[in-house]
Amino acid sequence: MKHLFYSVAALIFHVLLTTAVVAQNTASATNETIEKEIRKLEQEQVDYLLRDDVDAMQKHWDADCMVNNPFNQIVKISQGPIRQGSLTYTSFVREVQKVLIHGNTVLVMGAETVVPKGNSPDAGKTIQRRFTNVWMKKTDKWLMVGRHANVVCEK
Repeated sequence: MKHLFYSVAALIFHVLLTTAVVAQNTASATNETIEKEIRKLEQEQVDYLLRDDVDAMQKHWDADCMVNNPFNQIVKISQGPIRQGSLTYTSFVREVQKVLIHGNTVLVMGAETVVPKGNSPDAGKTIQRRFTNVWMKKTDKWLMVGRHANVVCEK
């Protein structure tokens, strides 16, 4: 009887362990898919910006998305300088350094090297920035809900 108990306990332990490993592998595959999708959206935002296609960018912004911009202003992204057309770029390179996935919320962190153009502040200068973008899945669509970008001061 004791032998049967240990055999059943070992079988249950094996089933639970196998289930946990399968669940972990499934979560890893899901996270890889999410990260790939978010990285694609990040690059699309840059591509749209360089083409001055703010309407395409805005399709991926939540209606309440806020940005703490490099001019030390906290504004609704849809009312900020990019949407107003007063901030445009000849070059914009975004280097995603970290993607953190927490369910339906994703934090993206990294560096940006930008060159504003035209009547934009600092037009023609190369500017180094750090950024954090926050994405949230809403009604089966990833939308940017927040952004922080700050200029890296030279030493």
